[in-house]
Amino acid sequence: MLAGKLGSMQDWSLRVTHLIDHAERECGHRPIVTRWGDGSVERTDWAGIACDARRLAQAFVAWGLQPGDRVATFAMNHHRHLTAWYGAIGFGGVIHTINVRLFDEQLIYIINHAEDRVLMYDACFATVIERLKPHLTSVEHFICFETDYLALLATQDGNYAWATGDERDPCMLCYTSGTTGNPKGVLFEHRSTVLHAISEIAPSVFDLSAQSVLLPVVPMFHAASWGLPFAGAAAGVKFVFSVTNDAAILHALFIDEQVTHSAGVPTVWLAMFQHLDALAQRDGVVDLGKLEIVTIGGSACPRSMIERLMRMGIRVNHAWGMTETSPIGTMGAPSAGWNDLSFDQQVNVTARQGRVPFGVELRIVNDDGDVLPRDGMASGRLEIRGPWVVKRYFKMERDAVGEGQWFDTGDVAILHPDGTMQITDRSKDVIKSGGEWISSVDLENAAVGCPGVLEAAAIGVAHPKWDERPILLVVRKEGASVSGADVQRYLADKVAKWWLPDEVLFVESLPHTGTGKILKTALRTEYKDYRLATT
Repeated sequence: MLAGKLGSMQDWSLRVTHLIDHAERECGHRPIVTRWGDGSVERTDWAGIACDARRLAQAFVAWGLQPGDRVATFAMNHHRHLTAWYGAIGFGGVIHTINVRLFDEQLIYIINHAEDRVLMYDACFATVIERLKPHLTSVEHFICFETDYLALLATQDGNYAWATGDERDPCMLCYTSGTTGNPKGVLFEHRSTVLHAISEIAPSVFDLSAQSVLLPVVPMFHAASWGLPFAGAAAGVKFVFSVTNDAAILHALFIDEQVTHSAGVPTVWLAMFQHLDALAQRDGVVDLGKLEIVTIGGSACPRSMIERLMRMGIRVNHAWGMTETSPIGTMGAPSAGWNDLSFDQQVNVTARQGRVPFGVELRIVNDDGDVLPRDGMASGRLEIRGPWVVKRYFKMERDAVGEGQWFDTGDVAILHPDGTMQITDRSKDVIKSGGEWISSVDLENAAVGCPGVLEAAAIGVAHPKWDERPILLVVRKEGASVSGADVQRYLADKVAKWWLPDEVLFVESLPHTGTGKILKTALRTEYKDYRLATT
């Protein structure tokens, strides 16, 4: 009875538009830089992004779009794409980022399933869009970012107030990569997105502030660009975008724009290392400018990559997550007692996938659903829950979670007593040999450290005695002559003896998903009838 008289707090809804308002008001002149494919550089700021987003929202309303309608983008990383996010969300709509690396059949399915009413795209994808058009059933407006976008903005004056509504209204739609079956949509809410953004700026996550200069290599079409367009607004960072991921271009941007933070998948850094090595041979010692923090996710980061970056004085944040987790689930920032660890111990800890930020919880369970101890030894199916974790996929009738709202990630993991989580495999990729599990992830990451190895994939093949045994498929670095025996010798003291691959096979390339991960399903299909020479 006394609660109302004692006092209460203001009812301030967690809407994404508060993020862009904050960036405009508090950090309006903080630069937003885009390096286009032709080499030109365009500069704006948070005030410019906010103004153009309002004009874009006005245009959408003038077309008759209603709250909840989907606006799709088919584009790379640039400030116009960022504006489209806030413009679509600003009128009450849902921004739907489409993975440009998917096959036509998947693209058609996704766009029609989402019922997108607007499709915004980069000119470099014009031929793809023309090819898709006859098959799209809901798209009414096509906007090319290079030829139509500015003219559309010019039709509006920007005198627009953001749409209001419930903080649990939808704001963004992302689809899973769909390695098995059709991709599934994950519909983010304003509330979940703002909570995720606030969590990301923390020192133990991305460590963002108004002093940060952030170059996200992770595409804006991949898992909400790891939430960075939202967290960047919350912190008021200087953004540096590049529409290409060429290592030489990225390196030049690191130096010229004094980048302090970057984020991307491991393959980005493999390419960067090759570029740096070539520069070093020509010019001597090279560096990465003012780069302080590199966040690596999307797939497990090889220990050798972590060690090299750390020896350059760069903090490595090893992240884990998925579209279903908005996507940050864990982050590997330095822990308590960090300075008391040896360098090798620090690398070992960083090679794990980190700890959960406040807001989400992890546990591991066995096949019977029994919760396993966090002792650094037990390995089980990884489950997660929290306010930015999916409950139900878009347009699905059944929830995707079990009792207690635990979501099965499909990963196999170990939880350590210090709170760190270590992915050992995808449940479908783990190699079962003689009743024991072999981690394909650990085997691959160890192999990538071998001189001459560019990329490696471990899969299980049939064995009459052990059920499965691992084979290692290896792509050599250009000009390298590494042999199977070399790889086996290198691995001898890196993994358990019974983990050593029965055979090392060299291939020209490995198949990848639309998000850059090795496509194990294709490899298992290709080698399903493979017979080991020793059996």
